[in-house]
Amino acid sequence: MLSAASLKAQELQAKISINTQQISGSNVDKTVFTSFQNQLTAFLNNRKWTSDVFQVQEKIRCNFILTVQSVDENNVYKATLAVQSARPIYNSTYQTAIINFQDGDVQFKYLPFQQLSFDESRVQGSDPLTANLTAIFAYYVNIILGFDYDSFSPKSGQMYFAKAQNIVNNAPEAKSLSGWKPFDGQRNRYWLAENLMNAKYNDIHDIIYTYYRDGLDNMYANPESARLNVLGALSSLQDFNVRNPNTMIAQFLVQGKSQEFVGVFKNAPPQSRVQAGQILAKIDVSNAGVYKQEMK
Repeated sequence: MLSAASLKAQELQAKISINTQQISGSNVDKTVFTSFQNQLTAFLNNRKWTSDVFQVQEKIRCNFILTVQSVDENNVYKATLAVQSARPIYNSTYQTAIINFQDGDVQFKYLPFQQLSFDESRVQGSDPLTANLTAIFAYYVNIILGFDYDSFSPKSGQMYFAKAQNIVNNAPEAKSLSGWKPFDGQRNRYWLAENLMNAKYNDIHDIIYTYYRDGLDNMYANPESARLNVLGALSSLQDFNVRNPNTMIAQFLVQGKSQEFVGVFKNAPPQSRVQAGQILAKIDVSNAGVYKQEMK
C-alpha cells in the first residue's frame, strides 16, 4: 500500500495564499476566493508535471502568494504573484530557498467556480485572459522544477526551462497582458526563461549545482570544503556578472539569500569570510551593508 501511494505522489507540495486586502472596499464576493484558492491548490498539487516518480518526502515545497489589486465587472483581475520554493539540505532540517521572486504583471479572467486547465500544446486557449492564469502558474512550476533538478544534478533542469520558454513563446496574447515579451520590462517571465536557455549563460547552471550540491549539501560532512565550494560558486557568479552585466538571472539567484550567505561564512576563517563579503557586496548590491557589517 505504501508503494502504491508513493507512485501516485505528485511533484509539488504547493501552498496557495490569496491576499484580497487591497480590494477590501469593493463589492467583490470574498467567498469566491476560497473556491479559487482550493482550485489553484489542486491544479498545482494534483497534476503530474514530470515523468519521474517522486516519493512523498521528495515533494518540492513551494509557496504562491497572489495579491489581488483590482477586479472589474467582467471578472478580470490584476494582481502580483510572489513565488517561493525551497529544497532540503542533506543531513539537516534546514530548507534552503531556491526561488524568491515577485511577478508584478499578473492579469487574468476568472469566473466563480470555473475549472482550471492547462494544455502545453495549446497555451493560448480559447480566451487569452482566462488562459493567462494557468499559463503563468504552469510557467513558474517549470521554473521551480528546473532549478530543483539543476541543484541535484548538473544541467538536469534544462527540460523544464525549455518548457517554460515554450510557454513564453506561445503565451496568451491580449492588449492588456504583459510579462511575456522582451519589451515588457527587464525583469519578467520572458527574460528569466531567455537567460536560463541562452547558451551564452551556460555557466549559470554549473553555479547552481556547485552552490547547492557541492556546497550546502556538504556542510554537515565537511564544512571547510563545503564553504570553499560555495565561495567558488559565488566567485563564478561574480565573474559571470562582469562578463554579462545587468542580466536578470544573476540577481534572481541571490534574491532573498543574504542571511543564508552570512550563515554559511560566519564561522569561516577570517580570510574566507572577508573574501566572501567582498564578492557578495558586488553581486548583491542591495545588501552590501549587511555583508560589510556581518562578514568583517
